[in-house]
Parts: sequence; structure tokens; C-alpha cells
Amino acid sequence: MTVRRPLPLHRRAGLALAALLLAAGLPVVAAEPAGIGGGPPPAVSGLIKVRSGLPELTAVTNAGDARLFFTERSGRIRILARVDGRWRITGTFLDLRGKVGTDGEQGLLGLAFHPDYATNGRFYVHYTSEGGLAGSSVVAEYRRATRGKADPRSRRVLLSLANVSPYHNGGWIGFDGDGLLYIALGDDGGQGDPENNAQDLDSLFGKILRIDPKDPDGNGPLRYTIPAGNPRVGISGRDEIWLWGFRNPWRASIDPVTGALWIGDVGGDRREEIDRVPADPTVRNLGWDNMEGTLPLPTGAPGGGPCVEDCPPMPPLLEYDHADGNRSVTGGVVARRPGAPLEGTYLFGDWGSGRIWGIPADAVAPVTLPTPFLSGLNVVSFGTGADGRVFVVSSSWFGSGAIHRVDGT
Repeated sequence: MTVRRPLPLHRRAGLALAALLLAAGLPVVAAEPAGIGGGPPPAVSGLIKVRSGLPELTAVTNAGDARLFFTERSGRIRILARVDGRWRITGTFLDLRGKVGTDGEQGLLGLAFHPDYATNGRFYVHYTSEGGLAGSSVVAEYRRATRGKADPRSRRVLLSLANVSPYHNGGWIGFDGDGLLYIALGDDGGQGDPENNAQDLDSLFGKILRIDPKDPDGNGPLRYTIPAGNPRVGISGRDEIWLWGFRNPWRASIDPVTGALWIGDVGGDRREEIDRVPADPTVRNLGWDNMEGTLPLPTGAPGGGPCVEDCPPMPPLLEYDHADGNRSVTGGVVARRPGAPLEGTYLFGDWGSGRIWGIPADAVAPVTLPTPFLSGLNVVSFGTGADGRVFVVSSSWFGSGAIHRVDGT
């Protein structure tokens, strides 16, 4: 049995979505139209290339305006903006190269702007640092400086967890409508989670955390505030925990309409899964390392710790095996751009096969895997612009990557 990784290093070489994204049954990838003065966009359904030749992409997001911000594994955050009808790189927002470790699956993995960023200038990054056995998983706050760029001197570390493995880092961070920050952490690697981190409520690994990241006491010792509604407050376990039982939650998102948390959890050798957790869940255990999807871990397999509280765990909304080149799930986003053809559709993908799927955001479990769109890309992440448009990030990890816009014409 081999160790599964969301973005491997050496050897990884009938819904409306199908009707909207497939052209004659084949994937269509077009260049970004020239825009004003450049003629009409091509009449295709599929993905429209925004920018290519970008190194080691990990995520794309927005800060509430027309720009896009994308992260590179090495530690840079760069800005894309429309200039003369084309998307162009207009600068580096923050450069953390030299602070970010890139062993295994590590790097700069997550970026989230505070909902009040326009007034408070705060944003947050999730990365792995160098040093120690396998570096540390770090969540840090930075602030905007003059001319719209970040102030590198404003760094304030909220969380730093020493890793024992450079794999299964999670890496996603995101805000809900109340300004609370969610942090996805994998089980810290090892076949089958040998330390049983995911079911250990005294460990933050294999969890999704929820905190209020604003500094509660100025220059004092506190780094963040625990929301009173977190489930472990006042009982055993870490107060930061919101959900537990994850192997490697590689990309997640919060539906801005329902508040549901959508998670793509990378499996071991047998199952990839998509989890949809309501805003106020009654079951908070997603099963790993007692279960892989709906399958119990085999007797004698590494890991396979007992289920801890909220048992049986919440089953996935959708799961799939590794047939047809599927290898590693990439969690996505719910398309909520008003009036768009894909409005109300959750889009997600698979890094190994390049397939992209769409399911209704209100689908009832268990969901059968629908007809895919064959992108031909290594799908790393999904993101949205401030106007609700959906973007797909692709990267071969050690090679160049690209950002495409989902076109549901």
C-alpha cells in the first residue's frame, strides 16, 4: 500500500455542467478574449485561459475588487488585473520566499482576505515554514501597506504547529460571513495516520479549526479568540476544533448563500470524497482514520484508529474510486453568480485525471458521480472573483501552471 499525496512529486505524471461545458463531447480550452477592441469572445463552452506560464500555482482568490490574487508554492502572492482588455500581472503583493519550506507537498498553500479588508487591510496566509523535522504549519496575519501592497513587517503569527511529515498539510483557509476564519489541517502524513491524529481531539492535525483571528489584546500574549459556539469549548479536546476526521482536506469553500462548508478530502488507496457540512452541524466527525469514505480501513492496515465521538461519522456527500486515471480530489466552490448558467452548482475536480464535475449545491446524499468535463489539466484549486465568476487553477507542481475562467455560455 503506497502513501497517497494530493500533489505528488515524482510518479503522478448527466448534470447541466456536461451540457454547458462540453463541446461535441470534447474539452474546449480557449485563450482569454481580447476584450474591448479585440472582437467578440470565441463561441465555446469550456474553460477560457486567463494566464499561463505561472510557476507552481496553489490558489486564486479576490479581495473584494476586480483584481485576482494568486499564490505560488515558493511563497509569492501576485496580482492579476484587467489592463486594456487582457489579464496582466500587475505586481507582487507579498513575497515570502525564504520563509516558506517546499519539501514534499509543502509551500504557500492558502490565502484569505478578511471580509472587512477594504477598511482594515488584514489578510491571512497558510504556509509551511522551514526548520525542525519537517517545518511547521503556519497561519499568519499581514496588513496592507501603501499603494495596495502588503507590508512584510506587519507579520503576526496566529498558529504554528511543528510537523513530523512534509505531507498531508491541508492548507486552505477561508472566512464565513461573521468574520470567523476556518483553517484546514491534514493528519500530518504517514500511511493510515499512524499517530491517529485525525481522531485525537487533543491534536489540531486532521481537523478544520474555527477562530476569530483579530488580535484580542493588542501586543499581549493572545493571538486569536475562540468563538463561543465551537463544539469543544468547556469539554475535553482543543477549543479551536470545528470538525475532525480528515486525512488531507485539499481545498474547501463556504457557500455564501447557505453557509455550508464544502471539503475535498484526499483519500488513501481506495476513495476520494466530497463532504458538505451544514453551517450548524449535528455530527462533526468525518471519519478518517476509522473510515475512508464509506469504507472501514482494512484489518491490519496502518492507522485505522477507533472512531472518537459523533459515531458513526458523517458519510461523504459523494465518493469515487481511482478508475480512469482519477487519483486525487480537489475541492471546489459553489457557483453563485446571479443569472449565470451554473448558478447553484458545486464544481470540483481531480488532479490526476483532469476531470471537473458539477453537482447541485442542494443535492441529497449519496450523490452519484456525474458526467465529467475533461479539462486536460492538473486541477489544483478553484476560486472566485468578486463578481462570482469561477476560476480553475492548474499546475504540474514542479512545472508551470495556468488560471482558467469557467465559461458556461
